[in-house]
Amino acid sequence: MRHARRRIVRRATRLAAVGGVILGGLMVTQAVATEPPQATNLPLSSAQAAGSTGTGLVSELGTDRTAGSWIADDGEPVVAVTDEEAAAEVKKAGARPKVVDYSMEALKSATETLRSAPRVAGTAWSVDYTKNEVVVQADSTVSKADWAKLSAVAEEIGGSVRMERTQGTFTTRINAAQPILSTGGRCSAGFNVTNGTADFILTAGHCGPNGSVWFADSGGAQEIGKTISGSFPIDDYSLIQYDGGSAGDGADVVAIGDGRGVRITGAADPTVGQKVFRSGSTTGLRNGEVTGLNATVNYPEGTVSGLIETTVCAESGDSGGPLFSEGIALGITSGGNGDCTAGGTTFFQPVTKALSALNVRLIGQAGQAAAPAPSATATQSAIDPEDAQPGSVAPVAGGSAGEALLERLSDPKNVGPGLLIAGGSLIAFVATRWFRVEQDRRDYRRSYSATWS
Repeated sequence: MRHARRRIVRRATRLAAVGGVILGGLMVTQAVATEPPQATNLPLSSAQAAGSTGTGLVSELGTDRTAGSWIADDGEPVVAVTDEEAAAEVKKAGARPKVVDYSMEALKSATETLRSAPRVAGTAWSVDYTKNEVVVQADSTVSKADWAKLSAVAEEIGGSVRMERTQGTFTTRINAAQPILSTGGRCSAGFNVTNGTADFILTAGHCGPNGSVWFADSGGAQEIGKTISGSFPIDDYSLIQYDGGSAGDGADVVAIGDGRGVRITGAADPTVGQKVFRSGSTTGLRNGEVTGLNATVNYPEGTVSGLIETTVCAESGDSGGPLFSEGIALGITSGGNGDCTAGGTTFFQPVTKALSALNVRLIGQAGQAAAPAPSATATQSAIDPEDAQPGSVAPVAGGSAGEALLERLSDPKNVGPGLLIAGGSLIAFVATRWFRVEQDRRDYRRSYSATWS
């Protein structure tokens, strides 16, 4: 009877072990087959959903019948149109129309005329979609004579141009989230990017020419890397290749101070009216609103076009720092006027254009620099821009390798649990066989001893 019970226990144990191996294998297969979608399928943020609706309608109706789009204070997408028929189409699509006098073609023609005029350092212009006009700004360095000449050009263009004086000076912000230093000055690490082989820092182009060597400390003991590519003026972006090739743990997190950071999940173009955030080592985390796109700034060093205009403040030392919202990368700090006491205007290089020109992508993304096309209707996911957030907060430094491995193994969506069950079952099977052999050996010894004693 005892031997019969033992055989039953052994058989049940072997069946359980074999079943565990099969179950673990099925779990691994299921986890691989249902691998979570890559970054290309990430859901749109609220601002992206509303903004993409507006830009989609502008593209559909054409620049001769529209004059841009923006996000209203209540989070609704608004599209400027030039006729009632276009207004009806916008309203039918779920967005809010606003009938205006000048089409985008007329506004672009005005900016082209301004660009062809003699260059005046200290001036900038952008299209204000909400007011249907091109706003020309001149800082305190612009003389009365140059101001008069530029005003004459504006008068020839007509009522689509508004001239205004501004305080301070338009300058690049040399001397930002984590500081990087070289002989040319101090800038900010913007976003970590990769080409699939090596990792880089994406920062402002005016921070330094190709060949500039960057350090993490003022003593020059901790070398970060070297600038290998960039564009300034015309554009304002550059790539710093990491010394050693790797950005390390936490490369998808932007520092915002106090050991915290915002995890970046994608990249996109902003929308006028969108609430945005900027991080820099000089002034920390600051927020504001996008007021214009495709802006042109005549810095003393040269003219840069295609910039994002915002009300976010910045100061010297914030150059190259990241602009983002709801975890989406938007731009790189270029320059502006004012400070974080009195306020001012700050311009940013669009991150999507830089990624495309440099043929790189954000670390952690699956080969897509731009956000996917929205599947939501015009008003779905739209919220008040005041409710926007920088994104999910995470530690700036990455976790230990052991913690990361444990997290992956314990996540039921990954292959870890299946591997643990299969491995444990194999160990149980081997152990069962070993115990059986040992038990048989002991029985044989007892029998042999009883026979020959």
